[in-house]
Amino acid sequence: QVQLVESGGGLVQPGESLRLSCAASGQIYSWYTLGWFRQAPGKERECVVAIKWSGVTIYYADSVKGRFTISRDIAKNTVYLQMNSLKPEDTAVYHCAADRNTIGGTRPTEYDYWGQGTQVTVSS
Repeated sequence: QVQLVESGGGLVQPGESLRLSCAASGQIYSWYTLGWFRQAPGKERECVVAIKWSGVTIYYADSVKGRFTISRDIAKNTVYLQMNSLKPEDTAVYHCAADRNTIGGTRPTEYDYWGQGTQVTVSS
């Protein structure tokens, strides 16, 4: 069993930065995929970025390429999402999720474990 706890959300102005953290408890294997998803009011949950626990980044949404960076610290069992040049359209609840399968995907239904989410609001 894996538990995920996100932190780092908040209210920022356009152009500013935030770093989200996702602390995992339980065994994470190298073939697991850790993903950051977001869900804005009235919209479907979407994958923002995903990384294999081995360190290979497998996906960035076009809307965040060049602005967001995912990384992980194996020693701390933590995944980070560095978000720069934030825009109002980045406003959403951000969730960390883990997928036990080897393939690794971007659909929410493929993920087995979810954190409770952290709110990110970008507004002037």
